[in-house]
Amino acid sequence: MVVQSKLLFTAPPTEKSVKELVSVLTDLYLKHRTRVSRAVYLTLFVALLGRIYHAISEQKAAAIQQDELLRRPGTTSKDGEIKTRKRVEINREFFRNLLRLLKIVIPGWKSKELRLLISHSIFLVVRTLISLYVAELDGKLVSSLVRGKGKAFFKGIVWWMVVAIPATFTNSMLSYHQCKLALQYRTRLTSYLHTRYLQNMTFYSLSALDDRIKNADQLITDDVSRFSNSLAELYSNLAKPILDMIIYNYSLSRSVGGEGLFMMSLLVQISANVMRALTPPFGKYVAEEARLEGEFRFQHSRLIDNSEEIALYHGHETEKDNLDKGYFTLIKHVNRILRRRLYHGVMEDFVIKYFWGALGLMLCSVPVFFKIPGQTLRGMGDRTESFVTNRRMLLSSSDAFGRIMFSYKEITELAGYTSRVSSLLSVMDSIQAGHFEKALVSSALKNAAILSGRGEIIESSEIEFTNVPIVSPNGDVLVEKLNFSVKPGKHLLIVGPNGCGKSSLFRILGGLWPVYGGVVRKPPYGDIFYIPQRPYLSRGSLRQQIIYPDGIREMRDKHVSDDDLLQILTTVDIQSIVDRPQGWNAEEEWRDVLSGGLQQRVAMARLFYHKPKYAILDECTSSVTLEIEKAMYENAKALGITLMTVSHRRSLWRYHDDILQFDGQGNYIFTQLDAERRLKLEDEKEELELQLRAVPELERRLQELTT
Repeated sequence: MVVQSKLLFTAPPTEKSVKELVSVLTDLYLKHRTRVSRAVYLTLFVALLGRIYHAISEQKAAAIQQDELLRRPGTTSKDGEIKTRKRVEINREFFRNLLRLLKIVIPGWKSKELRLLISHSIFLVVRTLISLYVAELDGKLVSSLVRGKGKAFFKGIVWWMVVAIPATFTNSMLSYHQCKLALQYRTRLTSYLHTRYLQNMTFYSLSALDDRIKNADQLITDDVSRFSNSLAELYSNLAKPILDMIIYNYSLSRSVGGEGLFMMSLLVQISANVMRALTPPFGKYVAEEARLEGEFRFQHSRLIDNSEEIALYHGHETEKDNLDKGYFTLIKHVNRILRRRLYHGVMEDFVIKYFWGALGLMLCSVPVFFKIPGQTLRGMGDRTESFVTNRRMLLSSSDAFGRIMFSYKEITELAGYTSRVSSLLSVMDSIQAGHFEKALVSSALKNAAILSGRGEIIESSEIEFTNVPIVSPNGDVLVEKLNFSVKPGKHLLIVGPNGCGKSSLFRILGGLWPVYGGVVRKPPYGDIFYIPQRPYLSRGSLRQQIIYPDGIREMRDKHVSDDDLLQILTTVDIQSIVDRPQGWNAEEEWRDVLSGGLQQRVAMARLFYHKPKYAILDECTSSVTLEIEKAMYENAKALGITLMTVSHRRSLWRYHDDILQFDGQGNYIFTQLDAERRLKLEDEKEELELQLRAVPELERRLQELTT
């Protein structure tokens, strides 16, 4: 009885009961097929998001590992400091910076950039629909071949050629829109940056008063261009694959059923996880190989650096053993990697090329062997058409999925360019708000109270400094409290050693440096003109060198003609420079064409053209003769220009009424200048210094005579 019951228990179910069970399950599935399909689609979507997330996580982990390798001891800059660059990540800050830049490159709903973007999106949709139609047409062509219907085949060829016209036009328009978008983005962003960069002396403050941006020129030119290209490319390379994935998978699900698509995705996911689990840590292997390569290279460099000592010790045999040991250790590790790659390559090729290929063939053959609701396949031709169409859509969908997976690299590049351009905008905002960051000298800690303060600037008809500290950009206080005044018609001479604060004083007057305390009264910027020792000559015509920074329109508004300019050149005795081909319209690289003396005369002619109320002359006559110097100063005073001159030439003393003298130790003297008396004192001083230099020789001679 026991044996009989055991046999009854282990007896297999009858074929009839299995068929009944399958029939019941099938009816149940068909009854709830819509709900099951929706659940399948939702599961596929979640699985896709998970796959993309894991791929992004892996690439981020690789980037973090590379960053850690760079931070290890031994990775230093030329100055011996460890490189600690800010690592760019795809996080909230990236999206905030990107949104800020997008508001600049796409300023509004009616902007040209948005119209281009919408047009580009329409062509992306059209391109995907054309690809879908081409897949169906491909299936019909093969079906006609299998059926032997020549007329239908040639008709399909004609349609193929007809479809090629909008397809090629669409592809060209996509490339055109992408390039046009990149160009428009760059134009908008460059125009915005130029406005901000050349506003309120930001271009000067960025280079002289702040250390956060070292290469503003590269950011505005190269990085803006790369950001624009990357942004335009990313939209095409990301929007089209996503659109392809949606449309192709929807078409596939209608053709082969959502169940088959789900089963294939599930098997692909499982096999990918198994392959990932069996994949050796090649990243670790490559890092170890790089380390061994570095050690082997270091052994050779050490041999070269210490070749003399090794040769004197006759240590070549020992060094050969060390080099061979380092090399064979490297080769052993490389061979180990090759063996691992051999096994992994076999597994990878089998899974990707053959196993996944077999799954694709099985998926495409579902309509051939199973009845799909809504489809009726009659004969071999219909089955062939369905198989070819499905296979082409599957390949296109797989290609789109691969492009989405590898788009993380492009997003990372965009994040890098976004970070660099946004950092430039942030620093310019900070500078225009009056905040500067610069490497300070050690004494700056003692001057924290001065550096944290801000003075007051009052517009006035005269120049007056009241308790104003003169501070260099690196935080060094040159003069704690400077007090002086320059009234209209009272010319000031400024003297002192290098680094005493003369140039800092002029930069404060010009609005280039902040006022850290006290009160500065000065006229508006247009009433002060600055001429350095080596004047700036711009690109343009000879006329533009005289009227800079005015243009021809501003010159005409001032009712100044070329004859008036020629009269100004005659005053400084350089009227001959107009005698050249094209005359006033001649364009040259004037810094190379004109000598130093001629450049200084051009700068003085520029001063006489503008006729400001005050002129700051910083060694601007060092390369001209005394006669030309006299003509320059006398004409400037005749025009009513109040002069503030930095110079050590005695010949200029007679043209000034007051003197501001710095001693280089933080002290100064501001007093009235008596040129004749000062000349006599200077002559007497030089004579005494000459006599003092002769004292050691006289003492030596006296000692010889006494011995």
